[in-house]
Order: sequence, then structure tokens, then C-alpha cells
Amino acid sequence: MTGPVVREPRQDRSRLTRQRLLEAAVDCLAERGFAGSTVAVVAERAGVSRGAAQHHFPTREELFLAAVRYVGAVRMAEIRHRAVSLPQDVPRTEAIMDLIVELYTGPLFRAALHLWVAAAAEPQMRVAIVALESELGRESHRAMVELLGVDEETPGVRETVQATLDLARGLGLANLLTDDSARRAPIVRQWARTLDATVRS
Repeated sequence: MTGPVVREPRQDRSRLTRQRLLEAAVDCLAERGFAGSTVAVVAERAGVSRGAAQHHFPTREELFLAAVRYVGAVRMAEIRHRAVSLPQDVPRTEAIMDLIVELYTGPLFRAALHLWVAAAAEPQMRVAIVALESELGRESHRAMVELLGVDEETPGVRETVQATLDLARGLGLANLLTDDSARRAPIVRQWARTLDATVRS
């Protein structure tokens, strides 16, 4: 004899469907780029109908803007989660640098990059992406300041923290076509020493 069928509340099902769509959108962007990531492709990857996808995100632009916001939230959550258990066998500043650079050379950054390229050719998307990236940039900067435990009022600290994020983004671009990890490693170590000398001075 079987028991009663337990159904998820509609609100929970809707939230899970939205989550699957966002995750699928990020994966598709990272693998196929913007041109190859249609709503139909994302819906199929998420295991939902195209109609269900369009119920949550009426337009392609809305879907991928939400995906970028999702990428930013995941990126920040990942930074804070992993910062709790940084490796103890390397200097803290170097461990923080490794964490930041790893995030900028991973699939989340690759997905966001495809959207930047698409936004450069689509004025309506560009306005939204610029505003969103500005918000994510401030959050990333704030997270770095918290991780390093520094005071931005100290001359040079704010600029050096921002230079660190810009460097990580550039290293992410360099890693886009080929595995750049061997060349990147000594650069990261040297910048970690520079960063440490500035923020601790």
C-alpha cells in the first residue's frame, strides 16, 4: 500500500524552476556564448518547457540579466564561504589573491564575459549591464576590504584593492582561450606581496 503523494507547494516549485533556469543560463553562456544561448536551449537544459521559462522571464534579455545578477550573488557567496577556511600553509594575502583570481578564471566569469560582449552591441542591454556591473564591482571591492581587514582611509589602500580586482579580471581574460595557469602563478604571488606591503604599511 502506498502512502499519499506529497506535492511541493506551488511557490517552492516556482522558485526551484527559476533556480534551474538561472543555473542553465549561466552554463549555456559559459559553453555556447550569448548567440548560442536561446531561451529554448536554456529551457531544455533546465528540463522545463519554453512556456515555463517565458513565464519566469518573458524576454531573453530579462533571463540573462537575471543570470548575471545570479552570477554576482553566487560569486560573493563563494568568496565569503571559502574565506572562512583559507589554507594556513601560505600567507593570508596570497591565499586571498588565489581565491579572487580563481573566481575570475572560472565558468562564472566566463558566463558574465559573454554577456558583456553581447551588451556592447545592444544598447538596451548595455545600460542594464553597466548598472549591474557597477553594483557587483562595489560588492567585490567591499568583500576584498573585509577579507584583508584594511582601512580604506589609509592612502593607497583603496586604489591597490581596486587594482587587485582589475588584475584578476585581466588574468581571467588571458585565461579565456588557453590555460594560462603556469604563467599566472608567479604574477599572482608577486602581486600578493605588493598588495600585502601596501595594505600593511
